[in-house]
Amino acid sequence: MIVAYGIANLLQSVAAARTTLHHTFDPWLLLRLAGHRTYLVGLVCQIAGFVLAFLARRDLPLFLVQASVAAGLGVTAILGVLVLKWRLPRAEIALLGLLFAGITGLVLAAQPAPSKQLGTAGLIALAATLAVIAVLGFFAVRLHGAPGSVALGSLAGLAFSAAAVAARPLASVSSLEGVVRDPLLYLLVAHSLVGQLLLGLAMQRGSTTAAVAAMDAAGAVPAAIVGLLLLNDKIWPGREWLAALGFLTTLAAVIGLTRCAEPQHHHEVAREGERKMLSAAAPVRPNG
Repeated sequence: MIVAYGIANLLQSVAAARTTLHHTFDPWLLLRLAGHRTYLVGLVCQIAGFVLAFLARRDLPLFLVQASVAAGLGVTAILGVLVLKWRLPRAEIALLGLLFAGITGLVLAAQPAPSKQLGTAGLIALAATLAVIAVLGFFAVRLHGAPGSVALGSLAGLAFSAAAVAARPLASVSSLEGVVRDPLLYLLVAHSLVGQLLLGLAMQRGSTTAAVAAMDAAGAVPAAIVGLLLLNDKIWPGREWLAALGFLTTLAAVIGLTRCAEPQHHHEVAREGERKMLSAAAPVRPNG
């Protein structure tokens, strides 16, 4: 799951940076992004990660699963070193160590348990949240630069967080027919699509750092709180401190890794853009 999300982060951010900037809340952006083979491969990886995360949510608390999803950025950083020749200074190596320690702490603190059902009030709350996120996204898309990345990334994180909340009780449904008939499935799909659109718009605003950091924070924290309060997420007695420390450590390491990855990622995109411009400007030599 962590590896799948790590690959998806890298490929989708590259594709978003190469797509024409959008200034409206335009769902057609997803189709334009789908025109990039890089984005499609990243999307396949994200779907694989989503399926694995969905299965994990059947018994594992959301604070562990959501932190693991965010930890995919550690894999992104490692792939950047291996594939794109990013430089990984000692500070970033230390952050990878913190990330591993944080996830280890969460694994040791998490107590497996089936989810409680949300009920009618929970369904209404998820539907209302979707409407609020869509309305806020309509206005946030007008922002540019880092403020736009933060606003849209935060809204994307809230949408993915709501999708995680819907997935936790849905994963406990025993039959395929029951899953198809459950309104949670359609709320899950709707929140995921809106989150994907908002994330693509956020990454276009010029700051992958701001977009991913805001998304990770907004995606992990609300889901963890709702899981503990309403969905029967459990911590082994006496390990509450370990869960809190592990969660905060993981989130801090992810945000730190985002900051180190962005300049190198943008440098690679800029270099490819320069190569294309030079190729287009090169004079055509007549044959013979």
